[in-house]
Amino acid sequence: MSEIKKILITGGGGYVGSVLVPKLIKNGFFVNVIDLMIYGETLPKNKNLKIFKGDIRDIDLVKKSLEGVDAVIHLACISNDPSFELDKKLGKSINLDSFRPLLEQSIVSRVKRFIYASSSSVYGIKKEKNVSEEMSLEPLTDYSKFKVDCEKILSEYKEKNFCQTVIRPATVCGYSPRQRLDVVVNILTNLAFHNRKISIFGGNQLRPNIHINDMTELYVSLLNCNDKIINRNIFNAGYENNSVSELGNIVKNKVGDDVQIIKTETNDNRSYHISSEKIKKDLNFSPKHTIDDAVQDLLKAFKNKLLNDPLNNEFYFNIKRMNSLKLK
Repeated sequence: MSEIKKILITGGGGYVGSVLVPKLIKNGFFVNVIDLMIYGETLPKNKNLKIFKGDIRDIDLVKKSLEGVDAVIHLACISNDPSFELDKKLGKSINLDSFRPLLEQSIVSRVKRFIYASSSSVYGIKKEKNVSEEMSLEPLTDYSKFKVDCEKILSEYKEKNFCQTVIRPATVCGYSPRQRLDVVVNILTNLAFHNRKISIFGGNQLRPNIHINDMTELYVSLLNCNDKIINRNIFNAGYENNSVSELGNIVKNKVGDDVQIIKTETNDNRSYHISSEKIKKDLNFSPKHTIDDAVQDLLKAFKNKLLNDPLNNEFYFNIKRMNSLKLK
């Protein structure tokens, strides 16, 4: 196994990246980050961190950010279905069109390991209880279709000494210095704490989630794995498959009995559930944090005023921020 010392995190200033980057530095890695930083300066200053403020569609900047890099963790994207639908042309240019140039430049730059953050939404709606990595991909939206396309592009490259791995994460939840309050557990907790009221649309749809600390621990561990185990391999990464109604009840139990749950019918039939048995068996990776923990972390952040105007601040809501910036 080649020793990994220096890592490029694309989207390293984002929700997951701003928790991951400090962990990597703490673990002794040198880290480069390429990110537009449109959600604020969320990363700590550190002599082992170099930030390339810009766009992954800027191939010259990508080249600079890859100098001396041993591994890439590719997180950058227009994240989740609603944000993507806001501007499909923008979403395609960032999520799909920029992928091959980044990949090819990584190979030219002699990167040894490339980890791609795909999505558990690539499976679409499945009747089976345990949706494993071998099952057919039936993406329902352009966001998830382009995730599948990038997985296929990655699989085309069979260069020697180039270890490639795909992770299909569940929805990430919990507190981060670059907070998101537009993903299901975080939405429910924010509304329960500040409004004492939760609106649930439907309720039976399944939503797999994973705590942000577990998600970032997984990325750190993947840098230390043997190539033979992870090369050209795909892993689901989740914790539990809860229904939206169950998530609402978890939040209510943590926040207080006075929280009101209002249910409304919906035509949103997106329902995802995944099995994470493979990653447990092959990598001995099991999440250590629960949905309760994620809710508790957010409540602590709200109580300690770590977040400014959580119900309205555009920095916590991708669509609001993208609309405000008119990103192209």
